Amino acid sequence: MKKIPLLGNITPAQFLRDYWHKKPLLIRQAIPGIKPVLPFDALAKMATENFIESRLITNFDGQWNMEHGPLAELPPRERKGWTMLVQGANLYDAGADALLRQFRFIPDARLDDLMISYASDGGGVGPHFDSYDVFLLQVHGKRRWKIGAQKDLSLVDGMPLKILKNFKPQEEFVLEPGDMLYLPPHYAHDGVAEGECMTYSIGFRSPSYQELGEAFLQFMADSIDLPGLYADPDLEATSKPAEIPRHMLSTITEEINKVRFTEEDVTIFLGEHLSEPKHNVFFKGPAKPLTMGRFAQAVAKRGAALSPKTRMLYRGKHVFINGESFAVGRADKAILDALANERALNGAALASPSDDVMESLYAWYQDGWIELG
Repeated sequence: MKKIPLLGNITPAQFLRDYWHKKPLLIRQAIPGIKPVLPFDALAKMATENFIESRLITNFDGQWNMEHGPLAELPPRERKGWTMLVQGANLYDAGADALLRQFRFIPDARLDDLMISYASDGGGVGPHFDSYDVFLLQVHGKRRWKIGAQKDLSLVDGMPLKILKNFKPQEEFVLEPGDMLYLPPHYAHDGVAEGECMTYSIGFRSPSYQELGEAFLQFMADSIDLPGLYADPDLEATSKPAEIPRHMLSTITEEINKVRFTEEDVTIFLGEHLSEPKHNVFFKGPAKPLTMGRFAQAVAKRGAALSPKTRMLYRGKHVFINGESFAVGRADKAILDALANERALNGAALASPSDDVMESLYAWYQDGWIELG
């Protein structure tokens, strides 16, 4: 891989080896000349939608408060000390999606979303830490960051926000448009706007093993096959009727231990789980969809692209899209893998797909999962 300005003219491999999960990296002019992909008014309108996650955080007169969206009313922009956060902006704006995709040297299975923070002068969310890696890209105005690798992550009690009780910064930076700061998980940080500003946060998924384990067991529940009924033909009389018989316990333990999970089971679960859209994501198909024949002609001419909301992954023979999975042959896999990796294919690449691929593409087009180029 080549050195890229986004990472301060080091290669993605160098970044992952030296910084990822390990230590912060300040990158001056990661994206020179960057401008907000959404003006304030458009961002504020997104925050009024009930299907877009947003928050309003204020620190007026030393009192922290947080309000979850939809946000019907915002404080005046000239009032100091407030922040509006809009989560998942990449799902609803092509420019935000394109910006997020610049970080695809990290696998899509880990890449989460782009959150936009607008802050008035003095606005912030208090000293805190995240449980995941994050890139903090300054897009408009200035923000002063204080960061520290402290082990004490105790929080202030009774607060609406998770604010660190004993924040002890070790470094301090002022970020201007185009500058970016990478922070590994659990690295304490506090960002305060100097004048009004916009900061874009590129976050990564870091599910807990407990969450994955519970979801996996639910996923596998329908796959468990333990035939037969418990029986004890050699049962003996007991003087302790409330005690569970030793034979019953050992027999059922032996049967349950017959349940085995394979790597393929985990592969299918993980692909479906990680490609499942978030609860507030909805798709809308075309108002007047083309017929199958006209769609095939249009795809061969114009190509097709995944909707910004679509999550598509693959592993081995399995392809996963928006929580669904299926196994494909080698020829079909090549074209679907390319679609997942590139997120868009031109007409030449889609000129003569198999019937199975075309049927899948057409179904996804009707559901709004893909769009014509």
